[in-house]
This record gives sequence, C-alpha cells and structure tokens, in this order.
Amino acid sequence: MEGICLKLQRVGVFFLIILAVIGTFVYGISNAASETVKIGFLGALTGDVAMYGQPTLVGMKMAADKVNKAGGVNGKKIEIVEADNRGDKQESATIVQRFISRDKVAAIIGDPCTGLTKVAAPIAERSKVVLLSAGATGPGVVELGKYIFRDTLLDTVAVPVLIDYFAKNFGYRKIAIITSDNNDYSVGLTQVFKDAIKGKAIKIVTEEKIKDGDKDFSAQITNIKAKNPDIIFFSGYYTEGSLIMKEARKQGMKINLFGGDGLYSPTLISLGGSAIEGSMVYVGFSPEQPTPETAKFISEFKAANSGKLPGLFESQGYDAVTILADAMKAAKSIDPKVFRNQVAKTSNFKGVSGNITFRA
Repeated sequence: MEGICLKLQRVGVFFLIILAVIGTFVYGISNAASETVKIGFLGALTGDVAMYGQPTLVGMKMAADKVNKAGGVNGKKIEIVEADNRGDKQESATIVQRFISRDKVAAIIGDPCTGLTKVAAPIAERSKVVLLSAGATGPGVVELGKYIFRDTLLDTVAVPVLIDYFAKNFGYRKIAIITSDNNDYSVGLTQVFKDAIKGKAIKIVTEEKIKDGDKDFSAQITNIKAKNPDIIFFSGYYTEGSLIMKEARKQGMKINLFGGDGLYSPTLISLGGSAIEGSMVYVGFSPEQPTPETAKFISEFKAANSGKLPGLFESQGYDAVTILADAMKAAKSIDPKVFRNQVAKTSNFKGVSGNITFRA
C-alpha cells in the first residue's frame, strides 16, 4: 500500500489435470448461476483478537450495502459470508477451505492479523481465489502469491517514519524492545524495527520476550528498568501492552510505550487505565483532518451507528469490499481468475482510509 496517510495517535492523553479442469468448470457454473456475489469474511468475532475482526465486518457490511443500493456488481448483489475463526490458525484454514469448496466465494477479505493471513493465503492461492487482508501489516504476506493483497499501512513504511519522529521531537535514543515470541505479527514487527534503526543513532538497550496470554511481566520490567531506556517498543497486542505498562507503573517507571496497530483497541485504555497515558500507537486511519472521501464515510458511519466514529478496521474493511467490487465491474466478471488482474491494477484508489496503490 502506497500513499496512505500515516497517523500517530496518543493513547489516553492524546490518543491432477482432468480433475483440475472439472473443478474450474464447476466453480464457474456455480458462480454464474448464483444470484449473489459471495465475499467471505475471515476474522475473529469472539476471542482475544475480536477487536480487529468485529469492526472489519462492520465496515465490509456497510460497503456491501452501499454497492447493492447502487445496483450491485454486474447485476448481482454482494453477499458477505461470515465465519468466526476465533483468532485460531486451524480454524482459519478450515474456514477458508469451506469458503472456497462449499460457499464458492469470489473473494475473501481477511484476516486482519498477519499470522492468520499467512495461514489462509496459501490455501486461497492454490485455489486461485483472491484474498485481500484488511489489516495484515507485517512482512511476508503478499509474497505468498499473486492472488494475495492487502489494503493497510505497512509496518515497513510506518516504522522508519516513527523512529525519525521520535528522535527529532523527543530525543529518544535508547529503546527497550518487548516481543511476544508466539505471535507472528509481533516477531515480524520487531524485525522491521531492528532493520529500520540500522545506520541511525538509536540503540536497543535490552530485548525482552513474552508470550501472548502471559499475565506477569515483573521480570521483564525489572530488566528494562535497570537499562534506563527512553521508551519501550512493544510489538504485540493490546492486552499484554496494557499489563506491561501497569507493571511499569507499579515499579515506579515513568516511561511510555509505543507500538503498531496491534495495540489499537479500546481495551488498551479500559484495561490499562492511567498506566497507558502518554503511550502511542500508529495506525493508517484517523478521523482527524479527513479527505472528502473520509469525511463522507465518517458522516455516513455516524448516522448508521448512533454517532459513533469509525476506526481503522471499519475503514479498511469498507475499502476492501469497494476495491473488489470495482475490480469485478471493470473485469465484467465475478470469476477471481478474471478480475484478479483488475485488483492488481489498483492505483491511487481514493479510499476512506487513504489513497491506495497495490505494488506489483
């Protein structure tokens, strides 16, 4: 994704050949005869990462409704096929297989999480079904196949900008890193950070490891405190992030924390309370200083959701459906083997989350 506006939010304070041919033929017949264009939603509706999946689905449904009211896609209505992967890798694989073999989806949107997208992508690629992740920011995603896309701010784009920003505006030079080593997203983001500081006057004074689901971070914070860093970079998710900061405050540290959109959740605030005040999260969307497209989206979203503002995942889910619908219309086909090339041509798409270009 290229050209999307980077926003920094302060949290709290600032915030076989015959068989293959037959399979293709059956796929084509079943989709041509279908009264709807099916797009599968792959994400968590329950569990620890539901805060990413739930809003993505909301945004997808909003976009599908808008497309349908305008006449649909090539005379057909969009139908969102839902499933809850609960943030589980095996369940994600099962759902993708079901979407393709039983539901005959034209495309899949998801997962918002990098690790789960990496599980789903090879299955979609083998079946030649377009998969567009509305949230997988980590490395090694689109490289999994030519049917794999994403519409999100990449960590490789955001992190170097943030490092320069912190150095220039806050004078941060000493960084403590915490990585959740059973979380693909976290491991990937930590490596992106390490790559980004090469050649810069930034020093990693300590690296600590945790696991998703851990509750006690006293040992890690004790080690960090002894190194006296300027700030903590945590590459994981919001639950652990809030607990890390509560432990830091318990040990008398006035240090703040920053990280990627894995921290982006109201739960970071509700669970962390005053401990996370001053901490920062970078995301690829903000309702502040909106483009005309974003302003219209915000207005329509608020009208449909009792005045609630949309967030990152709603906007990316919305854009994902719109990109797919536009590609199908341009290709005059709902066969992913046909409209895939139109998706790949996406350039300077004026989405509600920013201008989107898919790199070749």
